[in-house]
Amino acid sequence: MHRLTTDLRIRATRPIPAPSVIEGEYPLDDAGAARIAASRRDIAAIMAGRDERVFVVVGPCSIHDVAAAEEYAALLKAAADRHAGRLVVAMRVYFEKPRTVVGWKGLINDPDLDETFQTAKGLRLARKLMSDVTAMGLAIATEFLDATLGQYYADLVSWGAIGARTVESQIHRELASGLSMPVGFKNRTDGDVKVAVDAVRSARHPHWFPSLSRDGSPACLQTTGNEDTHIVLRGGGPGGGNYSAQAVRAAVESLAACALPPFVMVDCSHANSGKDPERQVAVAADLASRIAAGERSVAAVMIESNLVGGSQDYKARPLVYGRSVTDPCLSWEKTAPVLSALADAVDLRRSRA
Repeated sequence: MHRLTTDLRIRATRPIPAPSVIEGEYPLDDAGAARIAASRRDIAAIMAGRDERVFVVVGPCSIHDVAAAEEYAALLKAAADRHAGRLVVAMRVYFEKPRTVVGWKGLINDPDLDETFQTAKGLRLARKLMSDVTAMGLAIATEFLDATLGQYYADLVSWGAIGARTVESQIHRELASGLSMPVGFKNRTDGDVKVAVDAVRSARHPHWFPSLSRDGSPACLQTTGNEDTHIVLRGGGPGGGNYSAQAVRAAVESLAACALPPFVMVDCSHANSGKDPERQVAVAADLASRIAAGERSVAAVMIESNLVGGSQDYKARPLVYGRSVTDPCLSWEKTAPVLSALADAVDLRRSRA
């Protein structure tokens, strides 16, 4: 490569270990693998209408403090056990954050929150946390933003998300077509649901795409297509929210027109709550009332929640323990009753069947 034309804007390079190396440091045992496989089957069944339980993804907007995340996981595991049989619960364990312009990009990218970008350290912290949460017996949900980093931890994930900013990306649709777990596509930030439906259709087909192999070598991967894909309504656009009965009905009609299962996940946060974390309680209550009345199209719910409510600047020192450094979250003490209400709604729906 000629020095006059190559890497003119690359200041430095820093190697990272192959996925298989970090996987070897924090391996998945047989018991954990069996639990993950079972939770993936349960989630797929719920999102296809074969299971009447409600799937709930709940947890921090992003993980920045492993100790706080593990404390949250212990609380959530106890709640998941209480509501077993009515809810299937997965913890949001998000390590990558898309930024509108600039900002903290997540634990993997900058684990020390100081712009030193120790990615190898971040990958190890991420896999260890997922290993610990799996050992607790709790399912994990995460967003796949970078198309290669999933090779470091996808074996530990029970549900994956493709976000509102990447739902139109061919790369992410191809990636989802090869992921081993159910995947939800969020509607676009402007509220457009059709692109999410199109993404589901695309991800259900086989693809070839370039990525990394488990040993870290560049490779083209051939996928089978992922039948366990669905849409996530997160609001957006002039109307703000899209969790109403009318909005859900419109989304379901779009799915049915493409011969796709008529079931959706509703994100109580983001534009559906107007980015007010406290509003998530009202959104979830509305969904719970409709579920109790017999609604089946809302098969899953997402809630952004942390130990402490609100958010803080990631550059602030000292940081408040258990409070988000990205989107503001609902506190755990206000989240627990929301989970109970959703579980009660499933009971009421069963009693009226």
